[in-house]
Amino acid sequence: QVQLVESGGGLVQAGGSLRLSCAASGTILRINVMGWYRQAPGKQRELVALTTSGGSTNYADSVKGRFTISRDNAKNTVSLQMNSLKPEDTAVYYCNALISYYNGGRSDHWGQGTQVTVSS
Repeated sequence: QVQLVESGGGLVQAGGSLRLSCAASGTILRINVMGWYRQAPGKQRELVALTTSGGSTNYADSVKGRFTISRDNAKNTVSLQMNSLKPEDTAVYYCNALISYYNGGRSDHWGQGTQVTVSS
């Protein structure tokens, strides 16, 4: 049973920083893609940033230059450093992982979400 556990959300003033972390546990062959999504009230869930096992990264235009995603393949963790936060970054942030298993299967997993609130 794979679990994704997130930490690091909270309340911060505009211009401040937060760091989110996500750890995957379970019997995992490889995590192909790990990333962060967010969902603000009344809006659809959107991609914030993702990183592949090969080290490629992809960012939403709205966070480029402010957010940095990083991962530790050995520890099955991914982090999101968020700088210069804006009120429009307020949302529930979800960790996501596309995981391969020893039996050849693959599945997509989500964390429980962590609230990030940026005050103006």
